[in-house]
Amino acid sequence: MIKDTIVDGFHNAPHRSLYHALGLTEEEQSRPLIGIVSSYNEIVPGHMNIDKICEAVKLGVAMAGGTPIVFPAIAVCDGIAMGHTGMKYSLITRDIIADSTESMALAHGFDGLVMIPNCDKNVPGLLMAACRVNIPTIFVSGGPMLAGRVDGKKTSLSSMFEAVGAYSAGKIDDARLKLCEEKTCPTCGSCSGMYTANSMNCLTEVLGMALRGNGTIPAVYSKRIELAKHAGMQIMELVRKNIKPRDIITEAAIRNAVTADMALGCSTNSMLHLPAIANECGISFDLESVNEISEHTPNICHLAPAGPTYMEDLDEAGGVYAVLKELEGLGVIDTSVMTCTGQTLAENIRNAKNLDPDVIRPADNAFSKTGGIAVLKGNLAPGGCVVKRSAVAPEMLVHEGPARVFDSEEEAIAAIYAGKIEKGDVVVIRYEGPAGGPGMREMLSPTSAIAGIGLDKDVALITDGRFSGATRGAAIGHICPEAVRGGPIAYVHEGDIISIDIPSYRIELKVSGEELEKRKAETVLKIKTDIKGALARYAAQVGPADKGAIINEFRG
Repeated sequence: MIKDTIVDGFHNAPHRSLYHALGLTEEEQSRPLIGIVSSYNEIVPGHMNIDKICEAVKLGVAMAGGTPIVFPAIAVCDGIAMGHTGMKYSLITRDIIADSTESMALAHGFDGLVMIPNCDKNVPGLLMAACRVNIPTIFVSGGPMLAGRVDGKKTSLSSMFEAVGAYSAGKIDDARLKLCEEKTCPTCGSCSGMYTANSMNCLTEVLGMALRGNGTIPAVYSKRIELAKHAGMQIMELVRKNIKPRDIITEAAIRNAVTADMALGCSTNSMLHLPAIANECGISFDLESVNEISEHTPNICHLAPAGPTYMEDLDEAGGVYAVLKELEGLGVIDTSVMTCTGQTLAENIRNAKNLDPDVIRPADNAFSKTGGIAVLKGNLAPGGCVVKRSAVAPEMLVHEGPARVFDSEEEAIAAIYAGKIEKGDVVVIRYEGPAGGPGMREMLSPTSAIAGIGLDKDVALITDGRFSGATRGAAIGHICPEAVRGGPIAYVHEGDIISIDIPSYRIELKVSGEELEKRKAETVLKIKTDIKGALARYAAQVGPADKGAIINEFRG
């Protein structure tokens, strides 16, 4: 306990004097000190309500006999950062968040932590910190946004990006674009589809680090405030029982998360974040195991952008626990794992029910017999690459076409808007990987442009960068090794034929090994030399995408 090392004894009088400077009474100093990691800011829509969540958590901690102390974590809005240099800074914040939270937690000797994240890299960054620090910890997010309404139909941010493509193609006018702009994002919260933020918040429930409803209760619902109070109370139970993150996030829990990911149709970014979280626990994550899990896990949810349902619909249908109940019936998850409730997953989901089989389909009526994500391998991606299979049109599951090669996202977007991409093409965007970007930018703008002009069922896009959970279509990311590290994607020429076979988990460049070796000898890799600061450090230290783009390898 903190009082044993920082509060009690004559030698800790200087520490106590500083606590008095904070206005902490002797009574407060004698109780467990709980760090409340607040990701509140005024630039991220998913975080603008976190001040209210934070106050509710503090009340819960105090009601249960603890002393809550707030400190901050940063967060980037991927939507606002999309399509320009700002996106280079998104993924790197995952490590900045983990490192800074570790620093604050251990420097001040907290007895427990309540993490309050919401958006894309904020959730995995705090999960990484929780595992690294390994003191009792619980999560409660800011919650998802309500869906927008345009012409009486629900919509979300991915539709807004696609509207830009439609506008550039002359399919909609200024008035229509303005209408969509004003009605697509109607409330605070993480964007309303099964994008990265909501994917990770749902998986936090599956991992056992958050209470029921964390991933799905809308940000604007008062039930979210109640959840925050309960999380504040529950951290005190975790402190009393000394249940720590690494007691909860086990190899079985990680496997459960991958399984639930397949059923929910989560963002491909989970294939970066789950390996990174596993690494912090000393757990090996084999990317190829994803396909094995996928083969036995049906995709039973089609939330936006894959389908017409949204996070509020999943919440009303019974939420993540209802999905887990369906999976329990199939025998594909381990329900014996411990969770932050102090009970096993089996006990948590005992009374869960699927209240809407149109939103959460039973296994015998699944959208597909296999999971929502597939890992492809072949001579173009020896280390693997990732596609959100559940968001790919059936006619694009198998595709072969000529490569249209671009060395940056900006070059590709300009060509798309200029009408230079044709049916059958395979758009290749390289030098956007973790080290080459640097920062592994999301490619929502080019994929949305392709969808907006009506080519999402005719054109594939591959990249050593990554994709937003809002992306739909044959968008294949995380090509590994990346171009700047000498991966085969660096040697693709304009017009080369690329073959994609998602059901068979294959991606091939139709070029002989001899020709590739010749190109390798002739090609000068495009290494960026004009970067500095955080980007330069990240480029020098980051590992490959198939290992989670991690910086700090687990050392025990």
